[in-house]
Parts: sequence; structure tokens; C-alpha cells
Amino acid sequence: MNVAKILYRPFGLSSSILGGVVAGTVFKQVWRRVQGEEDVPNPLQSEYGWRQMLMAAALQGAIYALVKATIDRAGARAFERLTGEWPGD
Repeated sequence: MNVAKILYRPFGLSSSILGGVVAGTVFKQVWRRVQGEEDVPNPLQSEYGWRQMLMAAALQGAIYALVKATIDRAGARAFERLTGEWPGD
């Protein structure tokens, strides 16, 4: 394992946590606009049907993946600018 990968670990962990927080916030805003509801369907809430619950889960997963990939890539580029090495290679 090269030095860049070892040094990147705490940086990557921090960006992953940030990504989760940002993704959750973005998802809630999107859900509020799409459905006009404050509450997001939870699989254990009986008042939501399968369609609405699965739609929320799929949207949440897509938003999480998009935000995480964006933040991970931006973090890797920032790390490269600081150290001169790409952390993933």
C-alpha cells in the first residue's frame, strides 16, 4: 500500500461522513418537492403503500450514490492538489 492511500484514509472517511449528511439533506428536500410531504416513507410505516415506499428508497439510493461519488471525486482531487499524488492509484 502506498503512502498516499494511507494518508488519504482519514480524509476519505471525513468526506464520506459529509457525503452522507449532504445526501440525506438533499433527499429530504427533493422528496418534499416531489411529494409535497415532510415525512419520508419508512418501510415499517403502514400508512405508506409499496409503490410510495419503494419509490422513496430508490430515489434516496440514487441521490446518495450521486452525492457520494461527487464528494469522493472532489476529495480525491483536493488531496491530489495538496500532495501531488492521486489516492486511488
